[in-house]
Formats: sequence, structure tokens, C-alpha cells
Amino acid sequence: MATEDDLISTVLKSTKSMLSSETLLIEAVQDLVKDEIKKQVRQKLEGDPELKAELKQAVQDLMEAKLKEAYAILKIGKCGAKLGIAMVPPEMRAEIGKELVTLFEKEVNKMLEQSG
Repeated sequence: MATEDDLISTVLKSTKSMLSSETLLIEAVQDLVKDEIKKQVRQKLEGDPELKAELKQAVQDLMEAKLKEAYAILKIGKCGAKLGIAMVPPEMRAEIGKELVTLFEKEVNKMLEQSG
């Protein structure tokens, strides 16, 4: 019985290995297809400077909208924090406020370190 279990285990492992290799091959082909599509898109854009400029502006507009969205979410978070603090009994507010400042300070420092 032990040799049968070993055989099944070996077959399963080799099947997984084969599938993994096929996955790598599929991913490589997908990357090649993406590269070819990018190449054709770039060629079309180079041939049409007006369309290229329009696409560039649209991407800039999208980035600006995403930044505005992130800022709005930050403002909502700030309002949530203020609301949470307002709901805390007055004798605990100072302590919680200090904890929040420390937390935000750490998070901002971490983000600055990662971006720098």
C-alpha cells in the first residue's frame, strides 16, 4: 500500500510540475501578445500626433481625478476621526487625540520613507 501511495504522490507532483510549466508558457505568450499590442498602439499614436496629445491629456485628467478622489477620502477620514473624538467622553479626548497624532505621524513617516 505504501508504494501505491508513493506512486500517486509522485504522479500528482509531476502533474503539478507540468501544469506549472504550462502556466509559465501561457504567461510568456500573454506577455508577448501584450507587447505586440503595445507596439501597434504606439505606432498608431506616432502616426496621429493629435490623437496622441488627446490621449495624453485624458491620462492627465484621469490622474488629477484620482488625486482628487484620494484627497476626498482623506477628508472623509479626517471627519470620521473628528466625529469619533467628539463621541468620546471629554476626560478621554486628550489621551485619544495624542494617540491619533502618534498613529498618523508614524503612518505619514512610513509613506514618506517608501516614496523617497
